[in-house]
Amino acid sequence: MKPLWIGILSAFFFAFTFILNRIMNLEGGSWAWSASLRYEMMLPLLLGLVALRGGVAPVFREIRENPGPWMLWSFIGFVLFYAPICFASVYGPGWLVAATWQLTIVIGLMIAPVLQENWTKRGLAASYKSSIPIAALCTSLIILLGVVLVQASHAASITGRELLLGMLPIIVACAAYPAGNRKLMQISGGRLDAPQRVLAMTLCSLPFWLMLSLYAWITSGPPSGGQLYHSLLVAVFSGVAATVLFFQATQMVRNNPQRLAGVEATQSLEVVFALIAEVIVLSAPLPGMTGWAGLILVVGGMVIHSFATLPKAAQRAQTVRTESAGPSN
Repeated sequence: MKPLWIGILSAFFFAFTFILNRIMNLEGGSWAWSASLRYEMMLPLLLGLVALRGGVAPVFREIRENPGPWMLWSFIGFVLFYAPICFASVYGPGWLVAATWQLTIVIGLMIAPVLQENWTKRGLAASYKSSIPIAALCTSLIILLGVVLVQASHAASITGRELLLGMLPIIVACAAYPAGNRKLMQISGGRLDAPQRVLAMTLCSLPFWLMLSLYAWITSGPPSGGQLYHSLLVAVFSGVAATVLFFQATQMVRNNPQRLAGVEATQSLEVVFALIAEVIVLSAPLPGMTGWAGLILVVGGMVIHSFATLPKAAQRAQTVRTESAGPSN
């Protein structure tokens, strides 16, 4: 259960992304600055964190030995993940971005067989059959049904253009983030821990963020003080805390596709955290009956996912403890 609790904590910190990005957009900040500043501010924080643990040298060694794959999958895992999220936040509220982001639960399951190193030898159909955990997929669909209900409760207040431009970039991000994370876990082979892997991906994606900063400067001028402050908060809460926690949780279960799917499903709670924060910070209206039903399905699906991804031995032990305790009063 420990990886799941770590995943839930990371979802709490990730929720800050959606709210702070929405605040920056409402204040007139450029989405390109919001995207690039996060990773540029993350870099010194991560360098300090990893240096304190004496782990900087292995990071540079890994990059030096496989520069091409690290550059490619860091671009996919970070740039194609976060730039679309920031762009989408221009056209939709934080809850919509957070809700659409939950597509990563199912997309992460579907792309897993394609990322396996031996799928070409076995055939893609055979790889899917052996790698897709049906129970995890079914419970993921429960969570997605909840997400759909949450979206439906607010759909009347959103234009078709906002819906389209708020969803399509997120779909790209939903595939890019798990793909980059999973592939670089394979490439690093367990030689880097979570903070080191996040640092390596940040270093390898830095040239792309600098180019995006140049674009932001040309099109929007320098960032405002408010955008710098909010970007720093995103870098600390989401970029460092949430990403390191999530990478740590996925690394703990990287060899078990079903438990890995369970950890990735914890990110569905971002919808709950983002909605609560948006109501408190931005005075957004509370959801109606449909919205509450969706939130219940999201949380309920998460609980089912947690038990479905427990190892069989742990399930048996928990059953024995429950039976030995007898009925509660």
